[in-house]
Amino acid sequence: MDALLDLLNSRPLVDGEERDALGDPAGGRRWAREHGGEGTLAELALLREARDALGNVVRGECSPAVLSPLLDGVHQTPSITAEGLRWTVRTPPHARLAVEMVLAWAATEERLPGRLRPCANAECRLFLLDRSRANRARWCSMAVCGNREKVRRHYERTR
Repeated sequence: MDALLDLLNSRPLVDGEERDALGDPAGGRRWAREHGGEGTLAELALLREARDALGNVVRGECSPAVLSPLLDGVHQTPSITAEGLRWTVRTPPHARLAVEMVLAWAATEERLPGRLRPCANAECRLFLLDRSRANRARWCSMAVCGNREKVRRHYERTR
């Protein structure tokens, strides 16, 4: 789940300017390797496609069906181990990391439905995974986005 959030949050706005961790080959290669990938150009292209599609799905702008092309040629094979049933995902090497992100999204939606969402700050592009008991977290960071929103509301009330 952390890698999924890292992917979704890999294109933040910093001082009004976009910073894309997958945008340039060197930075993208580093990001992919830190997350278990190889960092090939084909892998980076698929990761950017997965990030955009997943972001649109999480925001509710697209149906999960847009993720289907990312799963083309992917097969799961079951095997019995001493620990029980184990599923092995077989995919082309350059697609493995993007496929893992789609599978992580699916697992998150199954185990924690509705808890992966965009930050409520309209000026923020980041996503959050709400792990609170009440399922009421709204901001990616209480210290940054939450504080800005509270200051804005206070200012409007006192005007």
